[in-house]
Amino acid sequence: MTDVTLEELKAKVEALGEKVKTLKSSSEVDKDAIGAAVKELMESKLMYAEKNNGIGVDGKPYEAPMSKAEKKKKAKADKAKEAEASGKKETSNTANAAKKAAKKAEGKAKKAALKDTGGKPAAKTVVPVRQNIGNKSTLGSSSRNKLQPLQLSFNPNVPLTERPVVALSVAILTNTALDVNIVSDHQRHNGPGLGLPNGGEVLGDLAAARYLARRPEAAPAGGLSLLGGDDASSLAFVDQWVDYASSISRFPLSQKVAAVSATLDTALASATYLCGNILSLADLALYAALGFPTQLHLKKEILKLIVSDQAPIFRWVNMMSSNPALRTATQLAVEISNSMEAVFDSGVELDPLMDGMSPLIGATPGNVVTRFPPEPSGYLHIGHAKAVLMNEYYARRYKGRLIVRFDDTNPDKEKEEFQSSILEDLGKLGVVPDVVTHTSDYFPTICAYAKFLIDNGLAFMDDTPQEQMQKERMDLQNSQHRDQSVQDAHKFFVLMSSGKEDGAAWCLRAKIDMQSVNGTMRDPVIFRQNTTPHHRSGTTYKSYPTYDLACPIVDSIEGVTHALRTTEYDDRNEQYQWFQATLGLRRVRIQSFARMNFMHTILSKRHLSWFVSENLVTGWDDARFPTVRGVGRRGINIDALRQFMCSQGASRRIVNMEWNKFWAENKKFIDKTAKRFMAIDKENSVLLKITNAPTKEDNSYVLTPYLPKDPSFGSRVIRLANEVLLEKVDTDGIGVGENIVLMRWGVVKITSIENGLEGVHVPDGDIKAAKRKLTWMANVENNVQVTLTEFDNLISKGKIEEGESFKDFLNPNTLATSTVTADPSLMTLQQHEIIQLERRGYYRVDQPYMNSDKPLVLYMIPDGKAKAMSGLTGKLAHR
Repeated sequence: MTDVTLEELKAKVEALGEKVKTLKSSSEVDKDAIGAAVKELMESKLMYAEKNNGIGVDGKPYEAPMSKAEKKKKAKADKAKEAEASGKKETSNTANAAKKAAKKAEGKAKKAALKDTGGKPAAKTVVPVRQNIGNKSTLGSSSRNKLQPLQLSFNPNVPLTERPVVALSVAILTNTALDVNIVSDHQRHNGPGLGLPNGGEVLGDLAAARYLARRPEAAPAGGLSLLGGDDASSLAFVDQWVDYASSISRFPLSQKVAAVSATLDTALASATYLCGNILSLADLALYAALGFPTQLHLKKEILKLIVSDQAPIFRWVNMMSSNPALRTATQLAVEISNSMEAVFDSGVELDPLMDGMSPLIGATPGNVVTRFPPEPSGYLHIGHAKAVLMNEYYARRYKGRLIVRFDDTNPDKEKEEFQSSILEDLGKLGVVPDVVTHTSDYFPTICAYAKFLIDNGLAFMDDTPQEQMQKERMDLQNSQHRDQSVQDAHKFFVLMSSGKEDGAAWCLRAKIDMQSVNGTMRDPVIFRQNTTPHHRSGTTYKSYPTYDLACPIVDSIEGVTHALRTTEYDDRNEQYQWFQATLGLRRVRIQSFARMNFMHTILSKRHLSWFVSENLVTGWDDARFPTVRGVGRRGINIDALRQFMCSQGASRRIVNMEWNKFWAENKKFIDKTAKRFMAIDKENSVLLKITNAPTKEDNSYVLTPYLPKDPSFGSRVIRLANEVLLEKVDTDGIGVGENIVLMRWGVVKITSIENGLEGVHVPDGDIKAAKRKLTWMANVENNVQVTLTEFDNLISKGKIEEGESFKDFLNPNTLATSTVTADPSLMTLQQHEIIQLERRGYYRVDQPYMNSDKPLVLYMIPDGKAKAMSGLTGKLAHR
């Protein structure tokens, strides 16, 4: 296996990991199979590390697995060795004894304090501890958890005024919020803390805010301007306001409002903000002193205390509370407590989250933009449905916008036909985007950013053959062109973009980090030549950006706030953020979710195309296909699909779902509106003569509701006659004297079985006492013949493992038809209507009745059960 790539090995490790989980969770545990799978998994992990210079799949140095006993022994030995090497073993024991004694003394002191205060706990004084880190001394945290660089930690149980809302506001305003990792720490009692690169931490909201504003990464977005710029007078002016805010922060609210109101009467007489016409730390600090009242209930409390709505403070508070950055900071600060969601405006409360969905991080009403970026190279399938429905759900819930953007950067695969079909399928899903765009609309802009990377030495042109380039990336080896001059890079970029044959070998690569444990960061290809005419722009362009470059650029330009991506993109998220940060673009928050796979189902466009080309299906809309139009023909209810997909939405774990779970959910929806009818198998029916029933010449009828549980849906008539058709399977074992129920009519007592079934109608018969409750059909001339179509899975194996071919597991029996005799009222059904044939199941009208040569065709809809309760199972598996 020397030719196996790292990507293939990683995929194999993941597949084997899932296999081990499946074997362990099986009802019948096979220890031998588990042992073999674990052994193969360990061998694959070792092989990956050997090919990756000792780095394992998790990005860390590979260590051979140890038993629990070995781990315990090693930990003990390491601890003893460390203590011995530092000469602190004895000191450590002494220190531990001192700690115990101090703790004991503290306990006694508390008891004594309780006596002195009448049983009430004495006020606790927090004394900051000095820590020397490197050459810098910082105030230590009361928490036991050491903060990593840019980890912003605070206690989720404290009020908003004690949370780092100013620091979060600064991070958002300087486009560096995604660099900050917010963590919850219930042990932190001396205010928020921010981890520093040197291993220390800075305590306090304002201190953290100042640090974030001074970071070089904040400079492009005006970080220093928040502090007053580089002018000493301006800096002092901002600091003066910050000092003032701190001095009043402990006043009662009414006193604070009165003081600030009087102060702002002068300060804002001719200015928008405290320090002129731009927002600064002065505004943020004073706003925080007032309680950071972006939330509706806090703002109302403040505004009630203001004497006049013409006062400058009234305008300033309203302006600050409507600032999107401050609202996002508030949401980030409050959502750490049980995913709480802040309310900012009256009448704009959010609907409760659907089961299975988690809130978008930092999302606020009216400020959310999501996008669904399909490639117009095929038809949408059930996996795409989850992505688009989640994006639509969040856009609508947060009263934002949904962008459908066609990622048309590969003219070799894309067609106008596919683009049109995608828009049609979105309509079938009930998705109406706010705007439809194309990545190709931004080609000039993307090209300009590519040249910016070249100009700044962050990209180079490379003509290394593909296989060699792949090997160099695996071996962490730089390309020979990595250090080429800017002039040469521009020259070859122009050659590539000209479409000339000499430029075909060249591609543009981003210069990121060839030593990264993340393979996507090892100088990825971001532009390459392609002379195939584009389906929209024709031959205007001869080179095209890759998705890796185009996506982060266009996401930022189009205002996307939350990019929902499947977990298979996790490795590429770092690359996505690198492009946005390096190009100075507005950063987009990524929220990951697991892709959805189904058992007995393949979603690969290439594999699905094979079924079409081999005529194993009727087309991309075949009801056996997992395409949106295929499952639509099978009878999927859109509301059921949306609820099912969203119920799986928040999970990051990739699972292979059983179809019966969805069909069971689907049944709950279609059962509410599916009109009830009866039909009898044409080939396997039995005649029953009812001696005292009306003859067919009498034209007698009985009225019955379409939905017995909901008469508001109306009623239909059922023809009565002295000869009725029954299902043959229903009459097995029937005896003379037995009472049977003809559904929607009444009780019939069997009087003879020798020369066919005979019976009499019992008008006052006990329906509940009869064991057999049967569907039936009057044997009359105007009955209609209906074709029932059943389907089974195209693939016989639940999951195709790595190294296996789906072609080896083709199901030979995937379609069956039968003819039934049904009520003539079915001739009025329209295409796509869903009905229930009682005791048979649910059906969708695929072809309405036209004439005897073009009969009514019904497609069976699975209901999630392994088999029908009635015994009328049909010809194929009931799934």
